[in-house]
Amino acid sequence: MKTIKTEVAVIGGGTAGMTAYRAASSGGKKTVLIEGNQFGTTCARVGCMPSKLLISAADAAHAVREAAPFGVQAGELKIDGRAVMARVRSERDRFVGFVTEAVDDYPAEDKLHGYARFLSPTRLQVDEHTIVETERVVIATGSSPIVPEEWRAGSRVITSDDVFYWDDLPTSIAIAGAGVIGLELGQALHRLGVRVTIFGRGGSVAQLGDPEVLTVARKVLKDELDLRFDTKVVKVEQHGEQVTVTSEHKNGESRTEHFDFLLSAIGRKPNLDQLGLEHTGLVRDHHGVPVFNKYTMQCGDSAIFIGGDADDERPLLPEAADQGRIAGDNAARYPDVRPGLRRTPLGIAFTDPQIATAGASYKELCESHPGRFAVAQVSFENQGRSRVMLQNKGLLRVYAEYRSGRFLGAEMIAPRGEHIGHLLAWAAQAGLSVSAMLDMPFYHPVVEEGVRTALRHLAHELANEPKHDDPCVDCTPAP
Repeated sequence: MKTIKTEVAVIGGGTAGMTAYRAASSGGKKTVLIEGNQFGTTCARVGCMPSKLLISAADAAHAVREAAPFGVQAGELKIDGRAVMARVRSERDRFVGFVTEAVDDYPAEDKLHGYARFLSPTRLQVDEHTIVETERVVIATGSSPIVPEEWRAGSRVITSDDVFYWDDLPTSIAIAGAGVIGLELGQALHRLGVRVTIFGRGGSVAQLGDPEVLTVARKVLKDELDLRFDTKVVKVEQHGEQVTVTSEHKNGESRTEHFDFLLSAIGRKPNLDQLGLEHTGLVRDHHGVPVFNKYTMQCGDSAIFIGGDADDERPLLPEAADQGRIAGDNAARYPDVRPGLRRTPLGIAFTDPQIATAGASYKELCESHPGRFAVAQVSFENQGRSRVMLQNKGLLRVYAEYRSGRFLGAEMIAPRGEHIGHLLAWAAQAGLSVSAMLDMPFYHPVVEEGVRTALRHLAHELANEPKHDDPCVDCTPAP
């Protein structure tokens, strides 16, 4: 076993790790990037990019299927599953190629292949071939889909990673989980002709927490999908080329059904179990994640930093890139650790309508501003441009601080929600007041006019602050 010395060791070659490596190297430190699997990002290989390719195919099929109300007769819809998946894989490989080309440009001596494990805070063992002695470490090991052990019924129980290696579309699939991944893939596959059933243990929908938006989201999605809330998967068995799924509703009703696959989309877990964190002396939370400062990404007062999905804070690519940059910068300048830029939260689920959250969430405001924030809303059912496009479904709720009038955040299920979410996240980060936002230009006819309507209602609420008002009638988690 050989021994190498470096100033910074980055564990993990995904989005956060690659960004941390570049930041630490730019800071003038000798940096080694360690990866046990493939260099590259979850986003490009099995995440945001291939899923959007599948969703785009589904959108095309849906447009043909829904053309008749516009007076357009498109004829019989035919979906070639092999062609759909061939394009998904081809374009996915193209995106992956861009990432791997960037890694190929890193000096060979800066890349180390294998799984790293702490022997001490400054000493790592990589597989059975290398000891790395380092002054500082960045943990950027990412996350993996969760599959309960009792569900592992051979090859018929899969994760989202597996979907993008299919050669053809299946006939049927059950999906456990009504989060972003389950809903995006479930709706896309449904629109591509796959029989889809989605099981949600409770009543949550993606990242939504506002009870009013949740109610609308549940109805809109259930109108199209076989989406069963308050239902858990209690038994999984593989029989030949199918999987048998037994589910149970909270009222005790049980059903047993057969599918080609069961997709586990109940969450992701940070890849920390095999890191030997017990040898670092770091304080860890009840999930085993090192306690860290979210502005510096420093674990305690140590020379160990963390970023990306490994820290289990905001498992999104833009956040991973920001956290990796902060971690790498501070690893390079340690012990002169400085706060980095953490942007206003922005989350988007690419369902139809899209689900977006921007700025502070309803639940967060119920904790930080009880009785001190105003709420207003707009429905998209009669919003002009939305009706023109026959996409008039959804609800937007906006929040602002009493007295200051500062815009705080929003939650929505809305047509073009990805664009509305960006505008509102920018407004929140800029610290704009509601009145300043209403001074901005709004064209006609656009979906964003719905935002103006909501803001006008919000301005009215701010101007008429009640003496005893608390919008948090029920801030408990959705049932």
